[in-house]
Amino acid sequence: MKDSIIILCGGGPAPGMNTVVCSVAKTFLAGGYRVIGLHEGYSGLFNQHPRIEDLDFYKADAYFNRGGSYLQMSRFKPTNEDFEKNFNLSLFTDNNIKLLVTVGGDDTASTANRIAKFLAEKKYPIANIHVPKTIDNDLPLPDNAPTFGFNSAKDEGAHIARTVYEDARTSGNWLLISAMGRSAGHLALGIGEATHAPMTIIPEMFNKTAITIDKIIKLTLSAIIKRRIMGIGYGTVVVAEGVFHDLAPEDIKAAGVHMTYDEHGHPELGKISKAVLFNELLEKEMKKIGFKAKTRPVEIGYDVRCQDPIGYDLTYCTELAMGVYELFKKGETGCMVYVDNAGEARPLYLSDLQNEEGKIPPRRVDIASGTAKNYFDHICHVITPADYEAAKQFVPDPEEYDFKKILNW
Repeated sequence: MKDSIIILCGGGPAPGMNTVVCSVAKTFLAGGYRVIGLHEGYSGLFNQHPRIEDLDFYKADAYFNRGGSYLQMSRFKPTNEDFEKNFNLSLFTDNNIKLLVTVGGDDTASTANRIAKFLAEKKYPIANIHVPKTIDNDLPLPDNAPTFGFNSAKDEGAHIARTVYEDARTSGNWLLISAMGRSAGHLALGIGEATHAPMTIIPEMFNKTAITIDKIIKLTLSAIIKRRIMGIGYGTVVVAEGVFHDLAPEDIKAAGVHMTYDEHGHPELGKISKAVLFNELLEKEMKKIGFKAKTRPVEIGYDVRCQDPIGYDLTYCTELAMGVYELFKKGETGCMVYVDNAGEARPLYLSDLQNEEGKIPPRRVDIASGTAKNYFDHICHVITPADYEAAKQFVPDPEEYDFKKILNW
């Protein structure tokens, strides 16, 4: 029986999923291996009747440059009991599987770390290598390297946001854009910077103060009022959905928001429109202070996850896939593949990346970095002490909308 490898995809989709899976398939097929695709993510490993199929060259060649994921994905998270009672070892032994390739974000990587420990403890001769994926760009890769899918999602997000900005300019409106990003603001900041949004709000901005709905609204009004002083009656505000993660439960409840939570304990942000919520809260605040501006909500989320990957990710994902093969042939396991700017692959051991709970912590935006600092210093339009006198014609206490005072910077 041929040596085999098996591939699964966990979490949500990102541009380049098919590129990684199909490039892994092509590379290992050329090396003489049988390649098996496992549907429904990790649930297939803890199921006695998993849905699997062989990936041949023709299938891989037909899907490698397409968006979405040929292998159906899942957010299934195995319990300790699943590991002890339900791990499907026969799937590996019956098919002579030598390598498990997992593709996913921080949750998928954390589960890959648990699987690496489990395989080592049981002395099962199965290697496992993880490929870092997420449009959130929040896996801890060296040298600020992106996760695959991020640049494609940012490209499409910027395309939407610049069209929205033109609508704002043309119609004299303010459009509030909510961008995906569960615990980090990379995507929102990337979109905001690329489209010259006069305000972008990300969780990392609140490094010296707690996130509250009041502060989010006041930051938004800071940009709107500043532009009004400048004689500009339009613009966009980009808000990362991740600001919800750090809001106090009582603040969420007071705003009338009902949240449900997924199996990982994360708020199911996809079930509510953050843009609509922010728009309603902003309109309520403007009515209270007697300030008038036309605002409209726009959501950027599921429309950037399954698009075709741009050239950057097509190349990057192919290099990651070849890197999986190179690491496997060197005997590496329990690691995440990292490819540097020269295309050289090296392992990032999951055990080195884990926190005290054994999870892979997300990489957040470095708010002190040149990218963030320069954007907020030069592109954003915000109230400063120099604007107080001019702002009094719009609001009675301009200091409440001072950008740096709101953030305690």
